[in-house]
Amino acid sequence: MRTISRRSLLQILSGALPSLAQGRKPNFLFLFTDDQRFNTLHALGNKEVQTPNMDNLVRHGLHFSHAAIMGGTVGAICQPSRAMLMTGRTLFQVHDHTMAANPPAGESRKYYPTFPELLRRNGYETFGTGKWHNGTSMFARSFSAGENIFFGGMSDHLQVPVHDFDPAGRYPRAAQRVAKTFSSQLFSDSAIRYLKQRNRDKPFLAYVAYTSPHDPRMAPARFARMYSTRDIQVPENFLPRHPFDNGDLKLRDEVLAPFPRTPEVIKEHIAGYYAMITEVDYQIGRVLAALVQSGEADNTYVIFTADNGLAVGQHGLLGKQNLYDHSMRVPLVIAGPGVKKGQHTDGLCYLMDVCPTVLELAGVEPPEGIAGRSLRPMMKDPEASIREEVVMAYRHYQRGIRTRKWKLILYNVGGEKHTQLFDMECDPLERQDLSGEAAHAARITELRALLAQRLKEYGDRTDLDAAVWPAFRD
Repeated sequence: MRTISRRSLLQILSGALPSLAQGRKPNFLFLFTDDQRFNTLHALGNKEVQTPNMDNLVRHGLHFSHAAIMGGTVGAICQPSRAMLMTGRTLFQVHDHTMAANPPAGESRKYYPTFPELLRRNGYETFGTGKWHNGTSMFARSFSAGENIFFGGMSDHLQVPVHDFDPAGRYPRAAQRVAKTFSSQLFSDSAIRYLKQRNRDKPFLAYVAYTSPHDPRMAPARFARMYSTRDIQVPENFLPRHPFDNGDLKLRDEVLAPFPRTPEVIKEHIAGYYAMITEVDYQIGRVLAALVQSGEADNTYVIFTADNGLAVGQHGLLGKQNLYDHSMRVPLVIAGPGVKKGQHTDGLCYLMDVCPTVLELAGVEPPEGIAGRSLRPMMKDPEASIREEVVMAYRHYQRGIRTRKWKLILYNVGGEKHTQLFDMECDPLERQDLSGEAAHAARITELRALLAQRLKEYGDRTDLDAAVWPAFRD
């Protein structure tokens, strides 16, 4: 396994306050994986998976242990997740105004600028490679350079349909070609070439969006051989079936394995998932090494995160179309100039909070009406808090709210309603539903009222008391 040396990593993450004081704008290297659950790093206590480069980032950066997404209005959770990350807007805002294939910047549709776009307007060179999934026009206005751009949601990792960068922003299907290099290497190679050849007169944002560890789980043999089902434990919250219909039990993700789930099949899926994670970790190490070699490490923020989590056998589920922590929480590490090293913060935050954070670090004013909140208070003081709760939603089937201690999930599947209440401090794996206990009735009422209030503030038009919740319009 290749991992960059401790000395080299310290060059990246040691903090370069003197450089910033000399008037240099900071650079940003954004490393973004696909479907990677929050606890799939060895350094975070998962001894079954090998992630030496991600581990080094955790040791030398600030780890946000309770970073979450808001959910999805479509089954392909990564699409709204990426739109929220880029714009700092809520799930309901991006559904209406950003997730269309190519939303125009006109009166008929609101136009939300992305953080790469705002950096670009303020003197940055912005480079993008890998998965985009939010339309060609949004990419074109966000990036001034790019290579091997994948506008889809998923593909065979050895046959990725990609585009070359077009300065004019035109990406017709006829210009698409199929790359034969494994996806993580393909995108890493592009990032490394950029770091070697970029315009050194400008600060940069390099956005590297991997498709791994998203299925199909087809890690190269050298990584697949590292994992055997003999060494994999079945999750403690494994179930053969979800206890009731959550609205999408027959979605593509969920039919990757038969019902009822069996321990043997789940172990196979976990082994394949971990092999994919170790492979993308190796490629991340190559990109970090290239950053060191570029001479820009001392002035670069490295941000590592993912678009959503994944169940892989927990609660009888395989996918991410649910509001349990295994699907809603993502890894998030920020390292670089002035960031506290080897620490973590357990304050609640959203992935969309990265947008105003990057803008603040770059000295760029965030757009008006943005819902994301800067993580800078937590970066300065890991005990600080920017949110008392996070709300979550999945299509017109599920709504939820999470505080430090409690999580309430409401379900409405064609009028069939269920409620779950979990004590997240005593039951972090969400195994014991307390909603049926009379002692918690008042708490459920209180959380439900807060959920309804926050959903309204965030732009959700769902009436929680309605007999059937209306579907989102396309």
